[in-house]
Amino acid sequence: MSTDKTWTATSTTHLYRHKSGTYYARLNVAGKPTWRSLKTKILSVAKPELAKTLDENAFRDELSHDTPVTEKMTGAEALALRESQLLNNPATKSSTKKYWTQVVGALKKSWPDLLTLEMRRISVEQCEAWAGKASKQMSAVRFNSCLLVVKSLFKIAIKHGVRRTNPGLSIKRAKVRRKDLSNKLPSQSRFRDWVVALRERRGSKAQPKADMVELLAYTGMRIGESKWVQWRHCDFGKGEILVLGTPDNGTKNGSFRRIPMIPAARKLLERLKADQEPAATDYVLRVKDADKAMKSAAKTIGIDALTHHDLRHLFATMCIESGVDIPTVSRWLGHRDGGILAMQVYGHLRNEHSLTAASRVSFSA
Repeated sequence: MSTDKTWTATSTTHLYRHKSGTYYARLNVAGKPTWRSLKTKILSVAKPELAKTLDENAFRDELSHDTPVTEKMTGAEALALRESQLLNNPATKSSTKKYWTQVVGALKKSWPDLLTLEMRRISVEQCEAWAGKASKQMSAVRFNSCLLVVKSLFKIAIKHGVRRTNPGLSIKRAKVRRKDLSNKLPSQSRFRDWVVALRERRGSKAQPKADMVELLAYTGMRIGESKWVQWRHCDFGKGEILVLGTPDNGTKNGSFRRIPMIPAARKLLERLKADQEPAATDYVLRVKDADKAMKSAAKTIGIDALTHHDLRHLFATMCIESGVDIPTVSRWLGHRDGGILAMQVYGHLRNEHSLTAASRVSFSA
């Protein structure tokens, strides 16, 4: 029987659809591929059933490695188990898997001896020595992610009876200092100068890159979201942009949202639509990134280099300084915490705005 004709792969790892319509889990048990029926023809039901199947201890250990775990488990073996658990989890987005793969790579680079050390023999002192060195070599966020992996490796060792304690618990997380956006973000006039510098660059992609910069700044979209916006998602009648995210994973939090077209965004989109005469399913943006052009243009006019994500900060800051309340800005950004994160990140006001507001405070009668 031809596998290609019988089984159809889905966007979820290990999940396949049989020609009968029933969904199956594709597993690797004892080194041999096998199928497990999920007993459903409904995708929304199949996904959680697949997660249950992968989470069952009877399958998890078999999926994680081909050789039995011994008391001499090494760091490399523990890492292999950890990575397999991550990759075999259908609930984990591909972007998240990619991120943690990068973190594991950073951990291996910062602690190469970990791969050959026996997990049972690693001491608190060895963990502290790694932490002291690694915390100086990488950002606080990356170090904290690596530390989380280290702790998880000892959890795996404890689960398999290799050791009883977790020496990683003695290591404290690095303090993450938030960026001071107040002085980095350009003023409205400097932002306009920057866009002009972008448009004056040579090359066929100069204008599309400037368009991307403006759209990100006027909508607060993440760059990964903006790439997938089609013209049919731009409702000029309602004055909204529908943000769906990537076809496979959606937005960062997995839900769609609608962003209102502020006047600058509407003007930009109307111009682009008139120039391009696009089809409804054409993508609004014609480039994937503008990083190099952004840095070059910033250097030309003498401002700090900005990233794509800084444009999201700029949008939020402009909205708040224009009088939009933080919970509303939070919804436009796609946060689901009611504004807590936005308050932490954007509770500041740029110096020029803060000083203007301060001048209106009076104790006189």
